[in-house]
Amino acid sequence: MTSMFRSLAEPNYRKWFGGALVSNTGTWMQRTAQDWIVLTQLTDEDATALGITMALQLGPQLVLFPVAGTIADRFQRRRLLLITQILMGTMGLVLFVLTVTGAIQLGHVYLLALALGIVATVDNPARQTFVSELVGDSLVANAVSLNSASFNTARMLGPAVAGVLTAAIGASTVFLLSGLAFAGTVGVLLSLDRSRLQSPDARTRRAPGRGIMGGFRYLRTRPDIIVVLAVIFVVSTFGIKFNIFTATMARVEFGRDASAFGLLNSILAVGSLTGALLAARRDRPRLRTVFWAAGAFGAACAAASVMPNYWTFALTLTTLGLSSITMLTAANAYVQTTTPSGVRGRIMSIYAAVVLGGAPLGAPFAGWIADQFGPRAALGVGAAAGAVGILIGVVWMVSAKHMRVHYVRRSRRFIRLSYDGRKSKGRVSASPVRPEPEG
Repeated sequence: MTSMFRSLAEPNYRKWFGGALVSNTGTWMQRTAQDWIVLTQLTDEDATALGITMALQLGPQLVLFPVAGTIADRFQRRRLLLITQILMGTMGLVLFVLTVTGAIQLGHVYLLALALGIVATVDNPARQTFVSELVGDSLVANAVSLNSASFNTARMLGPAVAGVLTAAIGASTVFLLSGLAFAGTVGVLLSLDRSRLQSPDARTRRAPGRGIMGGFRYLRTRPDIIVVLAVIFVVSTFGIKFNIFTATMARVEFGRDASAFGLLNSILAVGSLTGALLAARRDRPRLRTVFWAAGAFGAACAAASVMPNYWTFALTLTTLGLSSITMLTAANAYVQTTTPSGVRGRIMSIYAAVVLGGAPLGAPFAGWIADQFGPRAALGVGAAAGAVGILIGVVWMVSAKHMRVHYVRRSRRFIRLSYDGRKSKGRVSASPVRPEPEG
């Protein structure tokens, strides 16, 4: 248990963990209330409009990620985060004013979603790489997993609180609280002990590649990261559309209200939190974890699509959350721990673009599928995305890692796998060891 939370021994990281929990809770409250008013107040249960909102919020990742990554590598990340967190909190307060005055329209939500997406594009690589400054490279994998745990604890609390408040007194209070919640992270950033930050020096910031294209030049030398990005792109773009799945299933399929919608998001977060805590116990991330988790996600989507009622559907969401966060946490930690600090911001901006930037295609598509063929069909698309993800991983393991299937007589496990000479429990060796990339 102690090893699971070993990053919290670092005082700066303890502060960051607490501040992030508060601001992430506010973010999920805002997102839940925003999605609900788009679906029920500003449109007539239009899932496509919900998808467009998500696309506008995440779309800037596709255009601005090279610039955002370069900024994260070139400038002090703590100062960048102060600016982005203040701006994001301000947008929540703007939503509050528009809602409480009754002036809010769908166009306002679209515009604020786009503005939030632009700011978040700069915030994301700075936030991801700032973790290594808080704990050092040796604890990055553990800290990334605990960040996921914090994020999903907020995901569990935020939607539930937002759903109850929205149903009871309206969305305006939710927007007010979400805007104020960003003050938590701002306060933490101001209180950090700067002498304990492990910030890269100027020489490190200039290496190994200069300029905006330095990340792409480095990526060409890392086919293992490219295949991870390919898996994440497919599953994130067409599968991880939880707000559309839960909103349309709650409202359209089961005829439930805002509190039931919030509860689904909280149940989903229970599985995500479990996956994040299990990931925190691992000493180092592995490629195969990314691939198997993608397959498990596809199976979970398939199961959720055939559940007959609200409560059985809610139960399957735990496996959906666990498999998705296992895949994303393993991928994030693998990319960070095998990438040099001088180019890490640019690589993580590419990673963020892959994870979030597919929304302009995937979110409207998922919304359109839900409108035309029903929410269950949208979940079916998610199942197909997971199947494609594990297929990409298996092809990589066979071609690059020389994975082979063995039939072993007189064993409890008749089928065993071997690849690249690496052994694990119940597995046999096939070929000489090739070291993992050290970055």
